[in-house]
Amino acid sequence: MDEVYVPQDAMSLWWLGQGRQSPQLIGQIFLAEGNRKVGLEYSPMWLQQGFALSEDLPLGRGVSLPKERDMAAGAVDDARPDRWGERVIRKLYRPSRLSVLEYLYFAGDDRFGALGVSKAADAYQPSGGGAMAKLANLGEMEQAIAAVLADEKLDERLVRLIKPGPSFGGARPKSLIEMDGCQWVVKFSEGEDFDTELVEHATMCLAAECGLNVAETRALQLARGHAVAIKRFDREGEQRSHVISANSVLRANGMPMGYPELAQSLRRIGRPQAIRGQQKELFERMVFNILMDNTDDHEKNHAFVRSSDGFYDLSPAYDVVPSVQGLGQQQLRVGKAEAESSMENALTEVQAFGLSKDAALASIKKIAAAVDGWKAFFQALGVADRDLQRLAQYIDGPTLKTQRREFLKRPQS
Repeated sequence: MDEVYVPQDAMSLWWLGQGRQSPQLIGQIFLAEGNRKVGLEYSPMWLQQGFALSEDLPLGRGVSLPKERDMAAGAVDDARPDRWGERVIRKLYRPSRLSVLEYLYFAGDDRFGALGVSKAADAYQPSGGGAMAKLANLGEMEQAIAAVLADEKLDERLVRLIKPGPSFGGARPKSLIEMDGCQWVVKFSEGEDFDTELVEHATMCLAAECGLNVAETRALQLARGHAVAIKRFDREGEQRSHVISANSVLRANGMPMGYPELAQSLRRIGRPQAIRGQQKELFERMVFNILMDNTDDHEKNHAFVRSSDGFYDLSPAYDVVPSVQGLGQQQLRVGKAEAESSMENALTEVQAFGLSKDAALASIKKIAAAVDGWKAFFQALGVADRDLQRLAQYIDGPTLKTQRREFLKRPQS
């Protein structure tokens, strides 16, 4: 942790695709418009040898600014910490100014994706650092998280176990841990009675049973309840992948925040031979989210990973967990009835996913059949009866259960 931070109005942005030992200068990021926006200007070298970080940050001379306040330009905004990370920064670093630029800087070297931020103009010198926690540190990490939640003072030993920038979105407590030579994001409870972390693990496993491409998860037993570990898909050894959120992809083209729009975006940024398969995957994720009452499927909970050939692939699914609210509205647009959580709505724009009505119906029936056995599946993974009853109130409630049973019986057209 920096001992004294002096506010900076400009910092350098780095590419860490080959690891932090081989950083490449992307350019300068700086405060603008009353310190409420962060702009980007590419360096001459990056203009010659680099790539556009997102579609609204094309390679070219000049300054790029976000349209909205309290944001950074294009994909640079994805290098910010999530709401939990911001809370950690306010608690542990206590900088004298908290603009978007400070949040970008204090997210540190372990942030999501392959971008890095440095105060120095000519060297990559990130905030924070220190060794990654191991599984043996899980209890201490839980203690550190609890101290942040309670606004208690942490000693230096516990401070080093908390990393503020490992994920795209969310307010749930989390940090990083190393297991089997890989980095995992570990989420903890905020003290509620419901074992959200074990339920998330079970939901992700059920999604995999449906044939969806999901991030690997593990349930980690704690003295009370569980933590859930999610294997990072933006790291492969020392190499880091450039990852952009659905938020950045859709904003770059002024498109509504919706599943059909994401599917169409794959036509621009995806590898041609993989587009159809990934559009179908996106449709099935949407269906799964609806039937499992995951209504927190916002634009930061979907992402695209840049490969070495410059094309983007739909990332593995992550942050998939029932909301246990029965809101009946997704965060993203589903179809002609906007965000309504219904299969009929999901079928209104199947052409945007490259699907025929019959193919879409077959996908729904496949997902519905797997979801119909969710309770036994969760029970086998150790989810408590009390939590199963709460989940059943929504997943087996009149709206969702009726929908899945109806579609299981529906014949092909």
